[in-house]
Amino acid sequence: MRLIEVLEQRLASESSLFRAQLLREDIARLGKLDALARSALDADAYRRAGRRLGWTAQDARTGELVEALDRLLDLWRDALADAQPEHFDARMLQAWQELTRMRLETMVGCLSTPVPRPTE
Repeated sequence: MRLIEVLEQRLASESSLFRAQLLREDIARLGKLDALARSALDADAYRRAGRRLGWTAQDARTGELVEALDRLLDLWRDALADAQPEHFDARMLQAWQELTRMRLETMVGCLSTPVPRPTE
């Protein structure tokens, strides 16, 4: 999938050891997701398994990401089933960015005092 390639390109030029490690972990998760999507699991089993790839520490807070995560899971599986998976690249990147934003908010949120989200 193009998303993995994008993350590998970012990794190749990443100077921060911390961010590089996070990218390696995400690339590994997406590799596992790809293997799941290629398996013969039915859609519900695929989603359940896809939600348990370590999106948050020990998947303890992954339930908070379900909406964005399911969007990515569905796009990934649909892209594999399509004759032209490159048509999914832009939507998949957008879904990845949304999931990443939510993951960061979840991680930071567990470390700080809750404050209202700023309006845009």
